[in-house]
Amino acid sequence: MSTFICEQNIANFQKLLATSADETLQHTLQILLAASKRELAILKSQTDGANARRPGSRPAPGDAQTVKQEIQAEFDSSRNPYMLLDPGPGLNILDVNDAYARATLIRRSEVVGKSLFEIFPDNPEHTLADGVSNLYASLKTVAQTGQPHAMAVQRYDIRNPAGEFVERHWQPINSPIKDKAGNLVFLLHHVEDVTDPVTRLRW
Repeated sequence: MSTFICEQNIANFQKLLATSADETLQHTLQILLAASKRELAILKSQTDGANARRPGSRPAPGDAQTVKQEIQAEFDSSRNPYMLLDPGPGLNILDVNDAYARATLIRRSEVVGKSLFEIFPDNPEHTLADGVSNLYASLKTVAQTGQPHAMAVQRYDIRNPAGEFVERHWQPINSPIKDKAGNLVFLLHHVEDVTDPVTRLRW
């Protein structure tokens, strides 16, 4: 029911935005639309994940473990920030490397096993935030097509150790990791922090 309501709200807000000429109303509708898209993404991530595992396509647990062992050394040692996700319901974080932990101000030991959007929610003070909904859409695209997906530069604020949100802009690329049978095993999330060049353009 919650998913249906969100989908209806999104459709209605989009129709109203297309027909309204009032700037104040448009701004309000944009806020409501962003909030509804965010809520829908969170709901679907919990129930469906990236909706990748169709009947007969789920890899065996041993296959997933084998793949993880094969990539672990390169994953750990890379200077590029990487996060490994389970594409199933919850979009749980399976691992992050040290570069990712440093870039996003998290501790590796504290996020493994937790839901992606529990650890990385949108900044509640940024009413037009679309990081959650855009990231979910990209991960879903990767899972459904089996191809990497490069997102547009995305504002996605993160929490500092004090729990306060700080502004960040990223260049994200999401990729599938498959077993030898071609089944999707993991989603690999890679980001580059482009906050400095983005914010310099404001001046």
